This record gives sequence, C-alpha cells and structure tokens, in this order.
Amino acid sequence: MNQQKLPNATAVLVLGIASIVGCCCYGVVGIITGIIGLVLYKKDNALYQMNPELYSDYSNLNTGRILCIIGLVLSVLYLIYSVVIIATIGIDALSDPQLMQERIRDLSGQ
Repeated sequence: MNQQKLPNATAVLVLGIASIVGCCCYGVVGIITGIIGLVLYKKDNALYQMNPELYSDYSNLNTGRILCIIGLVLSVLYLIYSVVIIATIGIDALSDPQLMQERIRDLSGQ
C-alpha cells in the first residue's frame, strides 16, 4: 500500500517553529501562529486516527503540536511580562531612559 503524507503536517511544524520565534514580538505573533497550528493539528490528527496505516508522517505532526504548545506558553508568558512592565513602569518610560531610571528607583525605594 502506498502511504501518503498528512496534508498539514509540514504546516503545523512550520507554525510551531514560528510560534516559538514569534514570542519575541510581544507574544502576539506567537499566540496567533500557535493557535492556527493547533487547529490544523486537530484536523490532521482526526484524519490520521480514522486510517493510521494510510499516512506516514505522524511524527512531524506530533512534533509540530509540541512546538506550538511551547511557543504558545512562551508567548503568553512574554505577553503577561510586557503588560506587567508597562503597568508598573509606564509606556512613556520605555522610550525615555532617564524617566525609566527614576521609575525604577521609585519602585525600589531608593
């Protein structure tokens, strides 16, 4: 029997890698690509579970799912970190180094 590849296995793998890299863009890009990758994984996994002997690259699909989950967690953590920094220091202090030093001194009590 001739085995074929799952339709979105490579896309899920690429989206998983992109979600890890995208966590550096304030987490938004990583969250979007991670969610899209997990949705595509769900579709292909259902297809694979119906006929497992028909498809050959389930390991790529599973690796992509793991990368999507890691990227999603990293992106959410980085987004939370960014929100906390903006809430404590302020958005205006991010572009002014002197104001940032003042706010950090105020927060540390010096």
